Order: sequence, then structure tokens, then C-alpha cells
Amino acid sequence: MVDISKINNIIFDLGGVILNIDYNKTAKAFKNLGIKNYNEMYSQFNQISLFDDLEVGKITPAFFRTKIKELCKINISDIEIDKAWNAMLLDFPKERLDLLNKLKNKYRLFLLSNTNEIHLIDYQKQLQEKFNINSLEKFFEKEYYSHVVGLRKPNKEIFEMVLNENKLIANETLFIDDSIQHIEGAKLVGINAYHLTKGESIIDIFKQ
Repeated sequence: MVDISKINNIIFDLGGVILNIDYNKTAKAFKNLGIKNYNEMYSQFNQISLFDDLEVGKITPAFFRTKIKELCKINISDIEIDKAWNAMLLDFPKERLDLLNKLKNKYRLFLLSNTNEIHLIDYQKQLQEKFNINSLEKFFEKEYYSHVVGLRKPNKEIFEMVLNENKLIANETLFIDDSIQHIEGAKLVGINAYHLTKGESIIDIFKQ
């Protein structure tokens, strides 16, 4: 466990940390559409370049959908693709949002997420419908979305960007993520990193 008393800044991952996600739901949804090899294309730990390109904004959602249809050689609609792709996005537990509201009074908070335009639209809609919040902006000093900044975790460049743009000292900064490869990327630039494992919540880290 990181010594929180020495931390002034906290960088949060989104999916699996603030937003509940289930990669299996998207895998199942795509398989139900007839895409039997989806697990070979995308997982929490590895993915083909098509998904990387979407996550760093190299391709548009429209191009992504077209390539999915080409790769899978089946006739499915854009709406079906989006619904299956968004199936992994579950919910924002209210207690986590409440925690962020408390923490922002004591720490400088930042969001760092490997995401894409299709997902962003979907979970912002959920925030609006459930909490009457337009975006996560109210909780963070600044948000870093991979498809907007053109970089993604675990590459050290995106961590350096967050540190440099906000004049953060690495050893006074805590990064929380549920993917071990991202944790290792943060450690490369000297950031304290906490790997949130299955069954854990950010609530547990800040109980004291």
C-alpha cells in the first residue's frame, strides 16, 4: 500500500476503477452478432492495431465500424456494433463519485483513460441520465483521454505529459489502475502506482 500521507496528486484510471466494466459482456455481444474470434481481436491485456488506432484517435468511429464489418465478413449495422462495443460499460457507483468529490478538496485529481469516442459518448450519456452530470470534468482538474491526446497507456510518454503539463512531482503522485501493464508504465517515470485488483475498490484505498 502506498503511503497516502506523502501524496499530493492522484491520477485515476476510469474503466475498472471509477466506472464498472465487464469485457466479457462485449465479447459475448460480438459473438452473438456472429463474430466468433472477438477474443483474439480485443481483451483487457492485448488488442489488434484497429483498437489501438481508435484509442489514439488515428481513425474515426465510422472507419472503425467499417473495418469491423470487413474483418468479420458479416452484415451488421453501425448501431449493432456500437451497442456490442459499449456492452462492457456498466455503471458508476455513486459512492465512488462521492469519494472523488471529497478527495478533490485535499488532492489535485486527474483522469487518465485509454478510451475512444464511442465509449465516451455512451458513459457521458449515463452520467447525464443517472446523476444529471454532463461529464466527469467536475471531479478532476484535467482529464486525459487517449483518443483526444493521441497517446495511450502503458507508454511512458502519456504519463510524462500529465506530469509536465501540470508541473507534478512524480514521487508525490499516485496513479491507480486495474491493468498491471499500465502500472508498470507509470513506475517507469517514477510515479507511485497502485494496482487495483479484482474485488477491490478505490473506497478501500481511502478508508482512513
